[in-house]
Amino acid sequence: MLTIGCHLSSAKGYEAMAKDAASINANTFQFFTRNPRGGKAKPIDPDDVAAFEVAAQQQGITRFLAHAPYTLNPAGAEERVREFAAMTFADDLARMEATPGQMYNFHPGSHVKQGVDVGIELIASALNQVLKPEQTTTVLLETMAGKGTEIGGRFEELAAIMDRVELKDHLGVCLDTCHIWDGGYDIAQNLEGVLEEFDQIIGLDRLKAIHLNDSKNPLGAHKDRHAAIGEGCIGFEALASVVTHPALRHLPFFLETPHDTLDGYAKEIADLRAVAGE
Repeated sequence: MLTIGCHLSSAKGYEAMAKDAASINANTFQFFTRNPRGGKAKPIDPDDVAAFEVAAQQQGITRFLAHAPYTLNPAGAEERVREFAAMTFADDLARMEATPGQMYNFHPGSHVKQGVDVGIELIASALNQVLKPEQTTTVLLETMAGKGTEIGGRFEELAAIMDRVELKDHLGVCLDTCHIWDGGYDIAQNLEGVLEEFDQIIGLDRLKAIHLNDSKNPLGAHKDRHAAIGEGCIGFEALASVVTHPALRHLPFFLETPHDTLDGYAKEIADLRAVAGE
């Protein structure tokens, strides 16, 4: 069965997210660990976690994806920025152990004119600082659009980070369809070629999740503006091919498409389940 969901608000807690997922026929979901533009995190309520486990079992939710705030930049030029990133990262990973065995996604960072090589070293250093042998959470580096000085717009950059991390078994990749399209990877006309390149450089075994988004921009625009499924430059047919591809179908898919209500996500999930034969 297709594992698919969307980004949900964590304001009301884990149980509420499981119920929201159930309301749109989703069997996974994504949420921000804290304010995406800030640093505060809501305390975890053990009773809420216990209630979530019951609701998740009823809905068939076995895995979800937590998303780090956008303010994290372990490749920042200023030491205080890097220290904040490491502190928040470590706190998030500690909090994730309240729900063992899940995934935590982050944007690798921007080198801020220090150069890609320096940025890669700083990101790897931060990961070596915060990853612990005993953790159960898998940390995912997200593929990026390559705008400005952000790192992760090329598969080689993610591979270079992972090569420098000691606890590689705790790492994986989250592939964002909008981002790689904006980064110049043509998944509409050459999905097989893109996946082959990913496999050669990073390894498909490292691919743990997919952000399924259309793009408002043409191929290679390096802008990162998400569109609803089928309403962008990638198109429904191409994104349906991603969902049904034999090498990807087993992965969890997370919609980050622009909708004001859950109804928009419900339609996208229904349409994608239909092409998957469900």
